[in-house]
Amino acid sequence: MTSKPNLFLTVLALSLGAFAIGTSEFAAMGLLPFYSTALGLNEPQSSLVISAYALGVVVGAPLTTLLGARLPRRRYLAALIGIYGLMNILAAVLPGYDALVGTRFLAGLPHGGYLGVAMLFAADALPKEQRAKGVTQVLLGLTVANIAGVPLAGWMGQELGWRWGFALPGAVALLAAVLILKLAPRVGADPNARPWSEMRALSNPGVILILLVGAIGNGGMFAIYSFLTKAMLELSTPPGWAVPVTLALFGIGMTVASIAAARITIRVGAFRASLYIMCFMMMAQVFAALSVGSWRMMVLSSLVLGLGSGLFVPLQTRLMEVAGHAQSMAAAMNHASFNAANALGPWLAGMALYAGWGWRSPAYVALGLTVLGLLSLALAFWQARRSGTV
Repeated sequence: MTSKPNLFLTVLALSLGAFAIGTSEFAAMGLLPFYSTALGLNEPQSSLVISAYALGVVVGAPLTTLLGARLPRRRYLAALIGIYGLMNILAAVLPGYDALVGTRFLAGLPHGGYLGVAMLFAADALPKEQRAKGVTQVLLGLTVANIAGVPLAGWMGQELGWRWGFALPGAVALLAAVLILKLAPRVGADPNARPWSEMRALSNPGVILILLVGAIGNGGMFAIYSFLTKAMLELSTPPGWAVPVTLALFGIGMTVASIAAARITIRVGAFRASLYIMCFMMMAQVFAALSVGSWRMMVLSSLVLGLGSGLFVPLQTRLMEVAGHAQSMAAAMNHASFNAANALGPWLAGMALYAGWGWRSPAYVALGLTVLGLLSLALAFWQARRSGTV
């Protein structure tokens, strides 16, 4: 009678960790106008705080996948999310810009490893017929983070100070670590794990090209979103509720986009779904450019931008088709690719703003990245046709 509640609480603890990760990753963008003002940063310096985290994910995703393949999952997951929480707390309390950049990079390291293993752990903790439900419930933590956690962190940053926006996900992550240790079943390491053999996936042209599509094609979304609230505050005088509502609408848009992207991918396949989503992304980016200057339109553009964020889904589907036995590494590297875009987009947008191109320049950068992403998608499709994998 007690096993079912324990399994439920285990999955809840894992999804709480995902909630902390989703909140911290995207809250940094909503907090940008507040920490940049407090620390006296220019646009490239501000964007480096976001890019540092993303680079941490890029480095950490394959590294933690390799290191954790043969470790007991319960302690491994608790350690990863515990380190994540500690780095966010340090970002909130340590003084100075260098400390903020350094702790954000270190916070990114456990990101991919935690989410990848947490989904597998949740699937294994439930009966066979409910495995997919466990994966979905862990990912639900990311969804709730973008709808509720990120706006709450943004509100705290606006009303209480930007450091509270990092302290919130840090505290949640530490709580998740404690709950995982207390509630998760004691499962040993996978004796059949062959972590180094999964590295072969990175030599597969089909895998590499899809990762390239994600690293470039998703960059436009981050280029705009990273500076959206700052542009809104610089160019207009929105009411106090506008910033958290903007962040919440983006999260709602992302949730709808994920559901729609899954259905489109099932219906038309990964390549065609990617094409449709990227074309919608371009329209959303044009709308974002036209909205600059009106806070009401910029709030709406956040929702539209979120609706165009579903590219992760068909790319993950395609990776599952071509990665063979390296499914764990492919999933981790898809997170790395997504965060490579999170590093590239804000950095290029920050450079454009610093060069004096104006507050519409992040949208111009976004359009350029999406065009390059479409070219990468065409190259990936050509390779798939040539190799007979499509």
